[in-house]
Amino acid sequence: MNEAYKNLVERRSVRKYNNKKVSHDLVEKIIYAGQCAPSGMNRQIFAFVAVEDEELVKELSKKNAEVMNSSADPFYGAKSLIIVFADTHAPTYLYDGALAMGNLMNAANALGVDSCWIHRAKEVFETEYGKELKIKWGIPESYEGIGHCILGYRDEELKKRAERTSKVVYA
Repeated sequence: MNEAYKNLVERRSVRKYNNKKVSHDLVEKIIYAGQCAPSGMNRQIFAFVAVEDEELVKELSKKNAEVMNSSADPFYGAKSLIIVFADTHAPTYLYDGALAMGNLMNAANALGVDSCWIHRAKEVFETEYGKELKIKWGIPESYEGIGHCILGYRDEELKKRAERTSKVVYA
């Protein structure tokens, strides 16, 4: 089977991570794949923030949990993450950001790194705490949080993949 196709169909979201950290070199390679994602009219309106500081990862996980009124760790023990932002001035910003997230997760899988898309980036970065981080990181106000791509290495064997249930029509 073609390796690119195999990577796409075998990628899985992982929700339990061990303590091994993803190397900075791999994080950089994963981000570059995100930068290469397609975007409307090739505007490339993404911004990526790599969070490798474990204390900041924990704090962002806590803020994410607060948004969903939970005390659980929505980052599942991952030690690194990449936050995707996209400029709301572009009419395709949400789709472009989603494509960037997909590229991040597929690249991670191709490089032997596990990942999962965690929602609520929009809500986290609409809080005062989130707005302060965006300012600190130089992310323009018009950029909206699209998602958190958590990264790490699984701490358990993957269960059997659920059957695909999407409707497919050949016309």
